[in-house]
Amino acid sequence: QLQFALGSNQCLLPPMAMRLYNRACDTARPLPTRRRQLAQGAFESIKVIDLTHHIAGPYCTKLLADFGAEVIKVERPGAGDPARNSGPFAGDIPDSDRSLPFLYLNTNKRSITLDITSDAGQDILKQLIRDSHLLVENFRPGTLSALGLSHEELRSINPSLVQVSISNFGQTGPYRDYEATDIVEYALGGLMYIFGLNEREPLKHSMNQAQYKAGVNAASGASIALLHQQLTGQGQWVDVSIQESVASAIRDTASAYGYTGVVKWRQPKETGEIPRGPVKVSDGYIMPINFGPVDWESTADFLDAPDLMDEKFATPDSRVKNAVEFDSIISEAFEKREKFEIFYEAHKQRRLIYGVVHDPKEVVENPQYIWREFFKEIEHPVTGTLSYPGAPFNMSATPWSVQTPAPTVGQHNREIYEDKLGIPQSEIARLSAAGVI
Repeated sequence: QLQFALGSNQCLLPPMAMRLYNRACDTARPLPTRRRQLAQGAFESIKVIDLTHHIAGPYCTKLLADFGAEVIKVERPGAGDPARNSGPFAGDIPDSDRSLPFLYLNTNKRSITLDITSDAGQDILKQLIRDSHLLVENFRPGTLSALGLSHEELRSINPSLVQVSISNFGQTGPYRDYEATDIVEYALGGLMYIFGLNEREPLKHSMNQAQYKAGVNAASGASIALLHQQLTGQGQWVDVSIQESVASAIRDTASAYGYTGVVKWRQPKETGEIPRGPVKVSDGYIMPINFGPVDWESTADFLDAPDLMDEKFATPDSRVKNAVEFDSIISEAFEKREKFEIFYEAHKQRRLIYGVVHDPKEVVENPQYIWREFFKEIEHPVTGTLSYPGAPFNMSATPWSVQTPAPTVGQHNREIYEDKLGIPQSEIARLSAAGVI
């Protein structure tokens, strides 16, 4: 029979889960109580063990935590997550509690320090896993198995456990054990090949976009697996490859090759058309986008560039033939204008798709972000109040929120070890002295 261990308080289950319960079709572990009238987030009552570090894994667990999950971040004793050493730092002061990437990636989490390579540390980790719904890790494939913490071993402790593993190339395949960085993932994922100019080398987006994309995929996979867990009581292993996360963005170019054998090339510098990349204006850059045929008379009027109406630019072939001169006219016309002037005229008067290339200051001060209150101020005991990017999407009934800032290293040791697991203070002191916590 399907056992939900409802106890003395009747919980409110989703209709499908209630039907499964009534059928009593299988054995399952207790599901979290669904107190909808008190809900603080979509993942309320979901318990997560976070064995992640750097970016991809922490972003996955951040998304879960910011939507209500109870996330316990397990860090190395003394050092903590290596991301704590990543700049830039608040106040330009290098410190493990001032790393801006770490502060952003670890809101709403509780931090404990634990050496999971030790027998005592593994015993504590297993106690935490026994009472959790989800474990997320981004170690090199095989690392947990080598420690005696394989997926099979973890499932023997908690049969309904969902494990999410994030790695460079996935848990299987000939590249499984290869090292990689974000730019390597872009290169091997095929995305870099289609960015940049024909005349130059391929480019990638700045920062760590591959890592963030993998974190989103991991959170999505975790959400689906958790739904399956709640409906059936069954756990499973979610395998996330960062390379595949990148490759998912080349679906159009990959499909073109699969169907026609055509390899999409990068954008040429001179096209004889409205540029498809950022264009320099007097005070920055504008991004013009044109779909379908261009009304050149209207465009010439918009840019105040009557030379565009010359006969030698009248057809696509003639514009390509005279591309250098054509692009020079376009560039000179744009450079006479200011970015916000041309942006608002394009949208309000011409119904054209134009975008301003914002610098960070302009992003924070953008009226659209301000109207929607996207950026949130969060107070941290070390850095003070800082502004953070807000919700990746808005949910009306189970909203995103930040209840606590990123934790300091081991901030919640006593809370978790003493209050949650019931470990005596004397034993905590001994484990600390031994370097286990």
